[in-house]
Amino acid sequence: MSLDRGAVDADLPHAVESRRGNPGAFRVYTYTLLIVGTVAAAVMWWRMPVAWDGRLFWVLPALVVGFVLAEQLAINIDVRGGVSWTISFTEVPMVVGLLVAPFQAVLLAHVLAGVGTLLVRRVHDRAAYNAGVMLIEVDSAFLVAHLVNSALPGVSWAGAFAGALAVPLTSTLFAVFAVRLLGQSMRLGSAVRLIGRVLVVGLLNSSVGVTAYELVRHSPWGWPLVMLVVTGLSGLYVAYNGLLREQRDLEVLSDVSLMVARSGQRTAAPAVSGDVAATVIDPAEWQVITERIKDQLGARRVVLRLWPDPRQDVRTLIAGDPLPGKLDHGGRDRSVRDDPMLRLAGAGVRQFRQSNATDEVLDALAMRGTHEALVVPLRGANQVLGVLEAHDRASRWRGFGRADVQLIGTLASHLATAVDNRRLLARLRHDAYHDPLTGLLNRAGFRETSTSLLRAHPDATVVRLDVDVLAAVSDALGYAWSDRMVVAAGRRLRELLGAEVPLARLESGTFATLLTDHTDETVELEANRLHSGLAAPYQVDRLSVEAGVTVGYVQARIEDDGAEPGVEPDVDELLRRSDMAVRAARGNGEHVRAYSPSMGQVFLRRFELVTQFRQALASGQVQVHYQPKVALPSRQVLGVEALVRWSHPEYGRLAPDEFVPAVEATGLIDALTSFVTECALTKVKDWQDRGIRMSAAVNLSVRNLDDQSFPDRVAEQLRRHDVPPELLTFELTESGVMSDPAKALPVLRRLHAMGVVLAVDDFGTGYSSLAYLRRLPVDEVKIDKSFVLGMGSDLGDLAVVRSIVELGHSLGLTVVAEGVEDDVARDALVTMGCHVAQGYLISRPLPEDRLEAWLSARTVSGPGMRNETVLTLVP
Repeated sequence: MSLDRGAVDADLPHAVESRRGNPGAFRVYTYTLLIVGTVAAAVMWWRMPVAWDGRLFWVLPALVVGFVLAEQLAINIDVRGGVSWTISFTEVPMVVGLLVAPFQAVLLAHVLAGVGTLLVRRVHDRAAYNAGVMLIEVDSAFLVAHLVNSALPGVSWAGAFAGALAVPLTSTLFAVFAVRLLGQSMRLGSAVRLIGRVLVVGLLNSSVGVTAYELVRHSPWGWPLVMLVVTGLSGLYVAYNGLLREQRDLEVLSDVSLMVARSGQRTAAPAVSGDVAATVIDPAEWQVITERIKDQLGARRVVLRLWPDPRQDVRTLIAGDPLPGKLDHGGRDRSVRDDPMLRLAGAGVRQFRQSNATDEVLDALAMRGTHEALVVPLRGANQVLGVLEAHDRASRWRGFGRADVQLIGTLASHLATAVDNRRLLARLRHDAYHDPLTGLLNRAGFRETSTSLLRAHPDATVVRLDVDVLAAVSDALGYAWSDRMVVAAGRRLRELLGAEVPLARLESGTFATLLTDHTDETVELEANRLHSGLAAPYQVDRLSVEAGVTVGYVQARIEDDGAEPGVEPDVDELLRRSDMAVRAARGNGEHVRAYSPSMGQVFLRRFELVTQFRQALASGQVQVHYQPKVALPSRQVLGVEALVRWSHPEYGRLAPDEFVPAVEATGLIDALTSFVTECALTKVKDWQDRGIRMSAAVNLSVRNLDDQSFPDRVAEQLRRHDVPPELLTFELTESGVMSDPAKALPVLRRLHAMGVVLAVDDFGTGYSSLAYLRRLPVDEVKIDKSFVLGMGSDLGDLAVVRSIVELGHSLGLTVVAEGVEDDVARDALVTMGCHVAQGYLISRPLPEDRLEAWLSARTVSGPGMRNETVLTLVP
């Protein structure tokens, strides 16, 4: 068995171009081999005259048939990068030719069979190179045979044996050098091992040829034995070739899977307009994947078409020969979805050939300039994501086989799964930075986008716009109509600003944008223009609703006595200052107001709240309310979430968002967390003493996670109240952990080791990092209420909720849904397999006395698993 004349058996032009080979040097090398082989053959032809008698009329055809058969029983070994070694049985007919035929007959038979096979296989670009190597092979075989016969005149078969063995060694040496010229790297050790393996196979084939000849020559019935040996050896090679192919297929599957996984590791920045594609496709990375598939299939061309979203154009990636005609659009083509071959592909792999194709398919094949094609759709969970095509087997004249069909089908399944997963990941990333209702940036997305713009435009202006009519609309027409007004307001702002200006919905009817390249005068004009456009009446169900709009803006560079010299405010600080401007405008009855440093008086109230906080804790102004959590679908009341409330004697009832950030910023959050935990554990202990098993959840701050002694204090509270740690849950936000994971993770691991339940709160609104979620020692994930509230009207929200529930199941986490306000949402969550529900459908947050009244009126008692009483919600 020999290497197939240089073993360059793939798409040579593309291999040279993509691997930075030297095509000019390879052409010179090819013509040199052809000239040297031709001259040497002419000299030997002249030195070895032969009488062209009748015997040659059957010897020559027999040798041609032998060499052709030897070419068909070949083993292909791929060298990555588009080059493959083809190991065949040419030593067997070569041995016979050296023993029974003259030089001229062997030369003609070898060249005719080899070049003819290449031309039939349509490997035209390497015919000259292979012809030159074939000539040199026959020259070297007869030269070595002559020298050995001269040294060993009594052993007739020795020369033929040595001459046949010289053939694979000669072709391998030329091929190794050819591979180097093609830009492929092969280490010296690898080349030596390859030559050694070729030598072993050549020894086996040459031995079989010599043995068969001697057996047939000296035994009248030796030919049946020879046929048995040849049949068995052929079967062995075929089996070995199959095992080798399976090994290569497994390797390429592994390589493609790794390439696909690595291609999606970069996190895309949030899009300004919010119109983010469902899957991010990097053409350079997916081009490498397409090339790898082409190399393994040995195809002349592989075409990968991807349309991961119905709204997107088709992304076309081509490895090998370019597509002819109208199918080649430089990467994007929408018309290919109507192609007959793609429509006929169905669910599995379809093999189309000109020999048995319909007229419609014949036209499609002709359009591609191919005789045979394998077509397989990339099917995701709910739709077709693309199509993978392979055109014309480059190295085999029989076309694509069963192994090729199986491989391309498996590859298509891997690619479809990867694209589908990328869509889900891209959706989660998109939702982490965008408002689910309007599709605009959310606070996190605005922060990310504006931070980079502020570096390039330090004089930029942050504008905050508050639409005040939403509460009245909600009271009169319901929340759905107020949501429609929010969407309409966001659409108006997008039209006024253009697609490239960052625009975010911060909360409710509050929007923010970042204006660049504006002067003081033009900023004021732009703010008034935005106000006028946003305040125009809204048509709501044949009603014209007036919108009260207040606009506040602040420039990034502003003289502020409270700011440190040379330190520019960040986006959050600019948003806070623009909020001060909005509040000041409302207080003065204005529509548009710029921030001024005098508005810093708001910090006075913040300072007062902080200084009064400890006294408020001691005097009972700060109370804990409880919101029940119910298991789905059993309706068992599992526990409550403890929520803090402050009834200030001067400012009235303060929302947690108003005083908790101030308490947190001044380092008093530990006192607040300790107070809420004490109240929660007291309540859990009271239930436990009454034989009722219910847990309590407490929200944690990022400052709590910075304190390494926090787990010790929690352990002391649990011991003092004699409450099992599994009845205490700490809820933490994604942003709180990710702000400093090096400090937060050790604290969380200690709490988890104690048995305290840890939950990720507001999942989907922060970082939403899957890798981070797997690292955290958490037991629960809470779906943010904005997604749950939108499930009934937004299919996107429904898909996100379903994805988070499935993600929680796959990670073994309990999934809690916040914001459950109607039966439809609860029933949908039950169908998805969500574990726990929390929201106004069950109960609002209640003070302790009203909670007990609610439990008495809305639940029934029953036996639990630990001889404890469980409470079940009355239907």
